[in-house]
Amino acid sequence: MCTVSFVSTSDKIIITSNRDEQIIRPNAVSPKFYSINGFNLIYPKDSKAGGTWFVASESGTILVLLNGAKEKHQVQPPYRKSRGLVVLDLISCFSPKDFWNEIDLDNIEPFTLVLFQNNLLFQLRWNGTEKETISLDTNQKHIWSSSTLYPAAIHEKRSKWFYTFIDQIDEISESKMYDFHSKTETQNIENGLVINRNDALKTLSITQAVLENKKVTVQHYDLISNQDFSTSFPII
Repeated sequence: MCTVSFVSTSDKIIITSNRDEQIIRPNAVSPKFYSINGFNLIYPKDSKAGGTWFVASESGTILVLLNGAKEKHQVQPPYRKSRGLVVLDLISCFSPKDFWNEIDLDNIEPFTLVLFQNNLLFQLRWNGTEKETISLDTNQKHIWSSSTLYPAAIHEKRSKWFYTFIDQIDEISESKMYDFHSKTETQNIENGLVINRNDALKTLSITQAVLENKKVTVQHYDLISNQDFSTSFPII
């Protein structure tokens, strides 16, 4: 939920997310299939609040959460609902993009969403006061870093790592993107792609969705237990 990338090739879409979290938070549940409002979804579940930061639907819609909007905010609990539950509210409707305009976010902590729906890409943001919707070019490569953990200067540095990596590889693939998310700046445990801040805040997992040939493959790598999960399903 704290670093997300989007890349596309001639025949596939690859969305990858690193989850940075306090290690005192209970371990997440590995991805499973769930049915909500009649929609079949797959996602890793936050065992504390019951929501998620990364979800794929049988329609091929992908929704990924990052904490914070454009700027770091002052936390003012208690909040009405977990942001991970807002993710499930959006994905379990016919059109998350349309429902975004209607959903009540009053007293919800600021967040950013990366939404891939109907072959279109959107950045959706809630800053605690207002919503923002930006349409993005799916032919371009994109990276996001959470504003709650990474200041603007680090955002810029991480973006440079990303675009340099893209320029240097011969071919984009899911394995190459996993390598970027797991092996970039490994010595930089404060702001690299996999962090470890005083054994209190760590990158706990990497989750990836690959859309190819009317099929979605979801892969989840638990970096703490060293367990991997992978499944594929057809896009309906």
